[in-house]
Amino acid sequence: MQELINRFFKLEENKTSIRTEMLGGLTTFMTMSYIIFVQPAILSAAGMDKGAVMFATCVSSALATLLMGLLAKYPIALAPAMGHNIFFAVIVCGTMGYSWQVALGAVFISGSIFIILSVLKVWGGLIASVPDSLKHAIAVGIGLLIALIGLEYGGLVVDTPGVLLGLGELTSKPVALVYSEWW
Repeated sequence: MQELINRFFKLEENKTSIRTEMLGGLTTFMTMSYIIFVQPAILSAAGMDKGAVMFATCVSSALATLLMGLLAKYPIALAPAMGHNIFFAVIVCGTMGYSWQVALGAVFISGSIFIILSVLKVWGGLIASVPDSLKHAIAVGIGLLIALIGLEYGGLVVDTPGVLLGLGELTSKPVALVYSEWW
């Protein structure tokens, strides 16, 4: 069995072992397991059932990671992206006012288009045509959105009419805790 696994995943060629890969998988799971609890908390703000979201997160992440390992033979764990979840719940469902059902329908349509473009081998050309600076800017923008929402939940940033954002009550215990975690 060990020889079959070694041959299938080309472990010796990649200068690794079953033990190393198992340890890496366990470490990756422990690092990413926060998604099991954070994902339902975020998407429940859009009206989705927490239990159903937790189940879907676990099953879809396990299946996607398994397929990545078996089909691509690539040791990458896959799970929902937090930036997309926050955009979905806060912007699309919250600010724009769409129901989660309509927003999920849009995700399904865009996913279907992605699959079609990938199968037709058009997707790679589209990605290559986007300048690297724009790719980096999108990643930074998503990171800033997540940071802003975290700061708002921590009370460091508050809604202020006229200027949109204001400084929270710096002497409050929640803000002091958030601030102390940064330093």
